[in-house]
Amino acid sequence: MSTLSYSVSDSMTMLRRSLRHGIRFPAMLISSLVTPVVLLLMFVYIFGGALGAGVGGAAAGRTGYLNYIAPSMVLLTVCYGGGSTAVTVSVDLTEGIIKRFRTMAISRGAVLTGHVLGGFLRTMATVTLVLAVALAMGFRPTATPVEWAAAIGVLALLSFALTWLMIAFGSAAKNPGSANTAAMPLQILPLVSSAFVPTDSMPDGVRWFAEYQPFTPVIDTLRGLLMGSAIGDSAYIALGWLVGITVVGFVWARAAFHARGR
Repeated sequence: MSTLSYSVSDSMTMLRRSLRHGIRFPAMLISSLVTPVVLLLMFVYIFGGALGAGVGGAAAGRTGYLNYIAPSMVLLTVCYGGGSTAVTVSVDLTEGIIKRFRTMAISRGAVLTGHVLGGFLRTMATVTLVLAVALAMGFRPTATPVEWAAAIGVLALLSFALTWLMIAFGSAAKNPGSANTAAMPLQILPLVSSAFVPTDSMPDGVRWFAEYQPFTPVIDTLRGLLMGSAIGDSAYIALGWLVGITVVGFVWARAAFHARGR
């Protein structure tokens, strides 16, 4: 076998290991799925009538608000899904298994690749489930096949970017508890964005923060692709943010992971 073949084989082995280890923290996996679903149910069935009138007029109601908030809940699922990745990376580093791997004939980048692919696949699976719940509740996107493909691409890039960032958090954290805490700001930040209400309904200071943080252009792009609303320059801004987060997360994660694994 060539060096590339060995690297791919080792990476697939580490991917299977990463997916199996995710089962060791069922509470986190369940939380990453249940939390967005609970928020979706709560905001639609409890607050949807009032918020729907404010977002789309009196005729919008709960159905209109569901169409507004469903893309936000899909994005929020990506943010919540990264916490388990940070924890599993921290567990590997604190338990010393990485040092043992370094004494074995394993491709140097295989462990990190396994964590990246495992976190990405777990997140995209939960996105699919949350989207299915939204569709069952009455979410009716107007996207064409091309727009669906673009929306999936945005979600995939977001998941990839945040997975690298979560691996960096897990590698830098002293223990799994700290890794879980470090992931919390990324789970809270989307709440101060255009996820639940338009930013122009917010006070000036909050509105400025919401408009210039990374999740608002991503949400506006997803909403525009799925529901046909105006996107403007949000897509370019979102792409810039996601590429930047990916680069920072990649460089930080590799440096911190290899430094801790020595």
